[in-house]
Amino acid sequence: AAMAARCRLAARFHHIHGTNIRLDASRTQATRVESFANGLCFSQEPLAPGQIFLVEIEEKELGWCGHLRVGLTARDPQSLEVVPEYSLPDLVNMGDTWVFAITRNHNRVLVEGEEVQARGRPWEPFLLIQRVRIPRDTLVGRSRPGRYSHILDDLYKLNVLPATARRSRIGVLYAPQPDGTADMHIVINGEDMGPSARGLPTTRPLFAVIDVFASTKSVRVIPVDYGFPSLQTLCRLVIQKHIVHRLAIDGLDLPPLLKSFCQHE
Repeated sequence: AAMAARCRLAARFHHIHGTNIRLDASRTQATRVESFANGLCFSQEPLAPGQIFLVEIEEKELGWCGHLRVGLTARDPQSLEVVPEYSLPDLVNMGDTWVFAITRNHNRVLVEGEEVQARGRPWEPFLLIQRVRIPRDTLVGRSRPGRYSHILDDLYKLNVLPATARRSRIGVLYAPQPDGTADMHIVINGEDMGPSARGLPTTRPLFAVIDVFASTKSVRVIPVDYGFPSLQTLCRLVIQKHIVHRLAIDGLDLPPLLKSFCQHE
């Protein structure tokens, strides 16, 4: 309950941001208004251990090369005399910052002798990252069904969109380790990419970094409720697990609102 309350309060962007960023009145939507750079944003508050800062890509812009960049920084945004033009390399080169560019294939950092863990089943209601348990449904981005939705149905049944696509959801969190440091995890559409950086300090506040860069034009913060999934959500997971094609949901004997919820909400 305490984590859920903290996440709802913290699900906003910091008032310190790049010169090309415009925030809406709620400070939950960040839009880069020109160029391809100066799009740095930060979480309003430092994250708690295991607390995910989650954004959804709302708008893309053609003509630029590169995508969203995500990470953590131990630098308080208030302490920055000038917000750097880029997260990579400018902010990272200032130190105490760990940022990764989001691509279709994301790297994880393995220690010697460690093997990549098998992915959890996509219809499991929770994503487990060490001792942190996050409701998976909120983490998953979904395309809207339409004329060409059959092309995406295999991805849809796995609750997956391409990481850089519109409506894709990307989050960042840190998980404390026994040695007193932390691992940074990036979560893309409900899938944990594994430790993207290790050895982060847990004695200093860690803010989320969101760089609305290049082809990513606008993102929105998505509040995450750490409570139990609703019956409606559990019904959707079961339905999505068994359907062959999203448009087949229209033929099911279900209330219209539930059909819409199962298709693309």
